[in-house]
Amino acid sequence: MTRPAPRRGGFVFLDPEQGRVLRVVPFQYNPDSITRTLQPRGIGADAGDRLEALRLQGPPRETFRIDAEFDATDLTAAPAGGPAPPTGSGLFGMLSALETAVAPTAAQLTQQNDLAAKGILEIAPVQGPLPVLVLGAHRVLPVRMLDLDVAEEAFDAELNPIRARVTLTVRVLTVDDVGFGHRAGGLYLQYQQGRERFAALVGYGGAAVGYAGG
Repeated sequence: MTRPAPRRGGFVFLDPEQGRVLRVVPFQYNPDSITRTLQPRGIGADAGDRLEALRLQGPPRETFRIDAEFDATDLTAAPAGGPAPPTGSGLFGMLSALETAVAPTAAQLTQQNDLAAKGILEIAPVQGPLPVLVLGAHRVLPVRMLDLDVAEEAFDAELNPIRARVTLTVRVLTVDDVGFGHRAGGLYLQYQQGRERFAALVGYGGAAVGYAGG
């Protein structure tokens, strides 16, 4: 019996306005562990008003910390049906796909410099692609990349990295960050609705914890 190939997580980078896929960066190996942190947004640490103790200002601040490994010796096939990585470049293509997500493009930098040279002082910050973290069918999350730590652990004769460990820290974008009309806001609402559906499957369970109710 043939076992189905496991799904791979990764990032899909979208044009934030048109929604078209700019590039897909799958994890070469699914991470062994993922650390998540949810910080509730209450009415302050010590509100003083007992009626405010359970009130929430909005969605929690949720962050993911993911350790991903990449090895150029196993990059023999084109990922997701795309072009094969160039030979002799090690992991530069894979790492560059992640790194360019947190940096303005050369064209954007040049345009800003041209505007500054013309005396246009109020220059709007450039807009990067929208990263969508995909961790299975139930976690498709719009995120903002906070940290990207790359540890290059082995190199070929030309000093191209051929083995690397990447630690990614991202924060989930919510409707409070981008609004309900933004593409990221819609993705967040789908994620939250899915989480609520799974929570409802747990059931009441009051007797299991000895709660008498009242």
